[in-house]
Amino acid sequence: MRNTKSTQLIFDLSKKGRRAARFPAADVPVAPAREWLPAAQLATTPPPLPEVAEPEVIRHFTNLSTLNMSVDTHFYPLGSCTMKHNPKRNERFASLPGFADVHPHQSEETIQGYLELLHELQHMFGEISGLPAVSLQPAAGAHGELTALMVAAAYFRENKMNRTKVLAPDSAHGTNPASAKMAGFESVTVKSNASGYVDMEDLKSKLDDEIAVFMITNPNTLGMFDSQVPEIARLVHERGGLIYLDGANMNAILGITRPGDFGADMMHYNPHKTFSGPHGGGGPGAGPICVAEKLRPFLPVPTVEKVDGKYTLVYDNPRSIGRVRSFFGNVGVLVRAYSYIRTHGPDGLKSASENAVLNANYLLSKIKHIFPVPQGDRCMHEFVASAADLKKKTGISAMDIAKRLLDYGMHAPTVYFPLVVPEAMMIEPTESESKETLDYFAEVLFRITEEPADLLHEAPHTTLVSRPNEVQAARSPQMQWKLEPAAK
Repeated sequence: MRNTKSTQLIFDLSKKGRRAARFPAADVPVAPAREWLPAAQLATTPPPLPEVAEPEVIRHFTNLSTLNMSVDTHFYPLGSCTMKHNPKRNERFASLPGFADVHPHQSEETIQGYLELLHELQHMFGEISGLPAVSLQPAAGAHGELTALMVAAAYFRENKMNRTKVLAPDSAHGTNPASAKMAGFESVTVKSNASGYVDMEDLKSKLDDEIAVFMITNPNTLGMFDSQVPEIARLVHERGGLIYLDGANMNAILGITRPGDFGADMMHYNPHKTFSGPHGGGGPGAGPICVAEKLRPFLPVPTVEKVDGKYTLVYDNPRSIGRVRSFFGNVGVLVRAYSYIRTHGPDGLKSASENAVLNANYLLSKIKHIFPVPQGDRCMHEFVASAADLKKKTGISAMDIAKRLLDYGMHAPTVYFPLVVPEAMMIEPTESESKETLDYFAEVLFRITEEPADLLHEAPHTTLVSRPNEVQAARSPQMQWKLEPAAK
């Protein structure tokens, strides 16, 4: 692999004496090492950095960038992850000096505009969700889940209610039970019925006076809106519990319905899924939460408030769960979300959701006779097709299809999730894609089903890495690279 030009390490290109820049000699005395630095910690030789000219640096990293798939370069129907277009105007706004160059320790008097933006965003998120109390601090969706469950725990403690259990459907995102466990609760699974909705009888059998929260994604991970949620909320509330709405799929219902209106007490947003922030690459991210008014006192500090005509960060809240993120969170992501919301306005957000639902249903109608959709002929912004019949007839699996799509220049959908569908392919086209793109994707899926199984078992054929051992990569990742000693 290292012999391939585009995958060489930058160290492989190094030649002694080459430079991308040369600095003038120091015109001041060189300061000696400070006396308090231990001698053993002082380097005796310069660090072994690569020595390369500027053209080589530019070509190297440009070549590496072309090996990646991204929303800007490929169709990316990654179900549940909502890989929608990232408008470039949002990037420009977030890069303005007044946002990008702010230091977190600046005085509030010098960042009134920034604080005003965040204050407005709190109100926007509250209005869109129907839950008025908002914290922008959490750093990711799962972090927002954990934060909201910590808020719930504080609420139950103050009210001297011994609540130990969190319920979640078997189709829930894996972060739901993980967040419950980290917040100190026991996670209890509720079954889905044959239609993919919450099994109400199973839910009722598990409702007792130890229930703290019922967590549900709606629309759910099968791409369907569960109209039972108001009844679920009534049953949970009668027991003194709370409803948590996993906001991962909010892109389907913006401006159409609000979680607070159908019974939710808490929720988080994924700004990268719903409000077009950059997605992937390890972050940074954001996971703002919205909660009902009765939970406001327990939100993390600080929150942005307007006091005597000025915007300020309020820390004085003795009932708060405290800080969950350094400074105020990843505000650059929040600026992008603000830009997206202000650009679209209420009608535009509703239109985005309507088009997301339309695109998903169009694509479902194009492929359902080849890949059955067990949970019905209609969906929200995503749907889960199954390659189980194809695998039984030809041996071609969902993974084979996913890998082969890479050869056609398209990213794979989510596969093998949710677990309740065999050979699952979770497909989400988003509102960003054209009819031509969706038609081509459906055509490619048909082509793949007609290709020899042996060809697919070894796909992809055009990428530099074909099929790595994913289990080994997950369990024993190689996170370091060591420079080999130079030959003498």
